[in-house]
Amino acid sequence: MNTNSVPQNRLCLLYQEYLAKQDTSLFVRLVDESYTQPTLLRLAASSHTDSRRAAVLAITYLGDYGANDIFGRLLHDDDQTVRLLAEIGIKNLWPRDGDDQHRRQLRTIMRLNTTDQFQEALHQTDVLLDEFPEYAEAWNQRGIANFGLKKFEETIEDAYATLNLNPFHFGAATGMGHAYLQLRDWPTAIDCFQLALDINPNLKTLRETIAKINGEWKVKKN
Repeated sequence: MNTNSVPQNRLCLLYQEYLAKQDTSLFVRLVDESYTQPTLLRLAASSHTDSRRAAVLAITYLGDYGANDIFGRLLHDDDQTVRLLAEIGIKNLWPRDGDDQHRRQLRTIMRLNTTDQFQEALHQTDVLLDEFPEYAEAWNQRGIANFGLKKFEETIEDAYATLNLNPFHFGAATGMGHAYLQLRDWPTAIDCFQLALDINPNLKTLRETIAKINGEWKVKKN
């Protein structure tokens, strides 16, 4: 990003223009010409709602993994739009750790998981983690591959590793809950889903899942 210093209200004007025109590429280009990530991160913590909205939207497209912690806190923002933008944005940030080669490797692994090529995804993830064991999203993708292979204990281990590196990874907490469900450990599954909700309270379907599990668990106990 360019290092020019610009007044805060310009970002809001660009955001209003984006809302009117729905031209994402124009918004991203104009913000990139005027703002650095540190400035956008400061604006993301602003008391001005439109500034937070605009900054989160911009960082989603332009930012790197260094914005993860702030986005994690914004999942609890008072403004619903900020919360929803932060939820979308933080998932985009997770793969952006590491260097270019690591990110290329991760994109390959994600494609393999998306196409159910779980064994190859697992192999490729092990190679990546040997090179960069601090890559939280690589551990998460390893968990997805293990879940696809029905290796649920390994899925849980990978989820713990992910959360240890990135405590805002509600996806890993959710995946761990589903693994415990497969192991028929209902109480621990609920704890995992509750952890995901503690990280990201906007996951409404998880509340329904918890209620459903509680209902079925009570029936089984009786």
